[in-house]
Amino acid sequence: MYEKSITSMHLDVLKEIGNIGAAHAATSLSTLLNKKIDMKVPKVEMVSFDEMMELAGGPDSVVAGIYLRIEGDVTGSMFFVLPVEQANRFIRRLVQDDQFDFQSGAISEIGASAMQELGNILSGSYLSALSDFTGLKIYPTVPALSIDMVGAIISFGLVEVSHVSDYVIVIDTAINEEDVPNEESVRGHFFLLPDPESFEAIFQALGVS
Repeated sequence: MYEKSITSMHLDVLKEIGNIGAAHAATSLSTLLNKKIDMKVPKVEMVSFDEMMELAGGPDSVVAGIYLRIEGDVTGSMFFVLPVEQANRFIRRLVQDDQFDFQSGAISEIGASAMQELGNILSGSYLSALSDFTGLKIYPTVPALSIDMVGAIISFGLVEVSHVSDYVIVIDTAINEEDVPNEESVRGHFFLLPDPESFEAIFQALGVS
């Protein structure tokens, strides 16, 4: 399996691709929020399916999850997951509503749209950078938002995938906003789950033989 052949060098390449995508996303978010945004990818790693759940806080942890499918030369699933309180704080600043709360019952349309737009910007930037680097055509579908337990979100997103790899590419994501304390910054995880045949396409393009 290709995932068994991944070295720290390949992960460093994926991290560099992630940081290129983060720089593009930061520019878009700066325009959206009308203030300086800095984004970094502190770490990229490959983990097991169970480890992915734990990184997101455990299967019973409530999170804001954005799910989309990847199409083109590479197919698979992608999730952006962050603690629900971080999502609340980010959307409150974005829509200028201090009372906004994803867990208050009915989610406002503007809040849901804002969160989906965040997912759109982040996933689009990352996948565009991966596409540019590998020469593969990679397209994201429209993102879907869910506020639920990690296990439920990921299981639902993968229900249409008949063969799931045992390994997941994790892209840590840190979004730092101007005038926002570090402890209130967004710290989320991108989980990239290529369909099994797409692992080969990605890692061949990255030079794994």
